[in-house]
Amino acid sequence: MCTAATYKTKCHYFGRNLDYHISYGESVVVTPRNHPFEFRRMGRLDHHYALIGMATLAGDVPLYFDATNEKGLSMAGLNFPKNACYKPEIEGKDNIAPFEFIPWILGKCACVKEARPLLDRINLLAEPFSEQLPLAPLHWIIADRDEAIVVEQMQDGLKVYDNPIGVLTNNPPFDYHLHNLNNYLNVTADVPVSRFAPDYVLERHSLGMGSMGLPGDMSSPSRFVRAAFTKLNSFSGEDESGSVSQFFHILESVAQPRGCTCVGEGEYEYTLYTSCVNTDAGVFYYTTYENGQINAVDMRREDLDGNRPVSYPLVRGQHFNVQN
Repeated sequence: MCTAATYKTKCHYFGRNLDYHISYGESVVVTPRNHPFEFRRMGRLDHHYALIGMATLAGDVPLYFDATNEKGLSMAGLNFPKNACYKPEIEGKDNIAPFEFIPWILGKCACVKEARPLLDRINLLAEPFSEQLPLAPLHWIIADRDEAIVVEQMQDGLKVYDNPIGVLTNNPPFDYHLHNLNNYLNVTADVPVSRFAPDYVLERHSLGMGSMGLPGDMSSPSRFVRAAFTKLNSFSGEDESGSVSQFFHILESVAQPRGCTCVGEGEYEYTLYTSCVNTDAGVFYYTTYENGQINAVDMRREDLDGNRPVSYPLVRGQHFNVQN
């Protein structure tokens, strides 16, 4: 399970929580413009936009969980079990394997508007990367500073939804999550007004009572509502420090501690990492479960005209700032 979000102050920010029970050895990977992408059915892309994001490197192949390109277009794949439906090859379509989807879109497109025509031609192919890395059932959020969309390929075809909230979690399909927000129209960040009965006035006894009814469990629908409420009511300064800190707080509102979501005997889903990209500046920030310090990798400090991916291992050990 996972949560992705967008956030805009002076700059635009994009990121996600990756919630899972095991790690795939992910690292922060910068893919320069001249590193060739070899697609299983669509040939070779020798020159493309540079990317930065979280990926597992399989040799020289970056398998991105989430990424942003040098133009500020961002994309993340989130778990979508039992609903994601990949197809056999279809003649006349752009047949793209799910692990190729992020580089296919981000390598070619500078904004969501440019991505839409490519999505009209996409068929997400039922083809794994390898026996060791099988197909993952996913749906995707694609966002720039002006708009966001969600892409879901299900049994009845590929669907593209406008995403005015700028948030994505997991099951059910995205149209359910948007409709479900109507169940929380009375939730507010403001001081609530007593509406219980016309002749019986109730008194507030705590701050935050306007948000009573906001779900607090770990399920995907509840995380969607909570992340949407937190993001849409967030307030921060427009400086980089305040904006980045606020973004991490938004995703902390739906982070999963180890032990609260059991996936099997002795195994628990938890938030392996949280990412936040300043999509205007190309700076990728992250924290890990073991290390709450915000770390950063700046893609523009790399040779973006190079031809080999550059990888930065995650800082996982906790850092303590001892003051005495």
